[in-house]
Amino acid sequence: MTTLMEHDIDLDERLRPGTRVEVRKRFDASWARGFEVADAVEGGYLIRRMSDGNILPLPVPADEVRRERKKGMWWY
Repeated sequence: MTTLMEHDIDLDERLRPGTRVEVRKRFDASWARGFEVADAVEGGYLIRRMSDGNILPLPVPADEVRRERKKGMWWY
C-alpha cells in the first residue's frame, strides 16, 4: 500500500498522523471515539485504535473520519 506521505503530497487539508479522530460506525452511522490517524493513504486513512494501538485492517474512507470533538458540557 502506498501512502500519500511517500509521494510528498500536501497534507494541509488532510488529517495528519497522530490526530485524534472519530470514525463513523457502519451499523448505526453514529461516531465512535478512541482512534487516531496512523497515516493518510489514497482514498482515506489508516486508523489506529487507541485502546490497544492496533491499526484497523482496512483503510477508512475520508468521509467516514472526522476530528475528535471535545465534550462541551457535562451532559454531552
